[in-house]
Amino acid sequence: MKKEIQRNRTSDVRNQMSDPPVNRVAKRLAPQFTAGAILCLLSSILCLLSSGCNGIGGYSNESLFPQELSSVNLEMFDNQSFRRGVEYELSDALSKRIEAETPYKIISSRNRADSVISGQIVSINESVLSMEREVGQALEKEVQLKAVVSWKNLKTGELLIDNQTIRAQATYSEFQNQDFSYASALAANKLAQKIVELMQKKW
Repeated sequence: MKKEIQRNRTSDVRNQMSDPPVNRVAKRLAPQFTAGAILCLLSSILCLLSSGCNGIGGYSNESLFPQELSSVNLEMFDNQSFRRGVEYELSDALSKRIEAETPYKIISSRNRADSVISGQIVSINESVLSMEREVGQALEKEVQLKAVVSWKNLKTGELLIDNQTIRAQATYSEFQNQDFSYASALAANKLAQKIVELMQKKW
């Protein structure tokens, strides 16, 4: 009788050793999974795989821009500074960014557009960032642009952007064959990028 009990215990130990730990854990947890829990798990997996569950994890397929609009009329920016030409660079950069980065089309006629963007360059400043000590010549300069922009929904009259002030900077160095025009074009492009970001819907 003792030999038979000992033989059974030895057999149980061998079975446990041959059974992987994962299987042993699964066998212990299996009774705890009810039909409702299994259905809930399957539903969660299907929800993750489905495009309808856009809110999970903070992701969404919805456009970042107002969907009730399809076109923009871009007015030439006014320039209140004494430096001329930057308003053309800003308007051109903004037009290209709207076409490339938003779902809207640029329409030349205000009467046929859904919305209109207008604004003005308030100031264009230039400052010295570093000097060459021996000669006293500027090594690096910075151009600062400041503008005010508005975006109006022509269908409803709503101001989507209401006289928002934006700023952008760019540097240049004459030692690298760069000049004010080079930096002002870079700053205008950065300003255009910020305007497109303002066009996105508020979270």
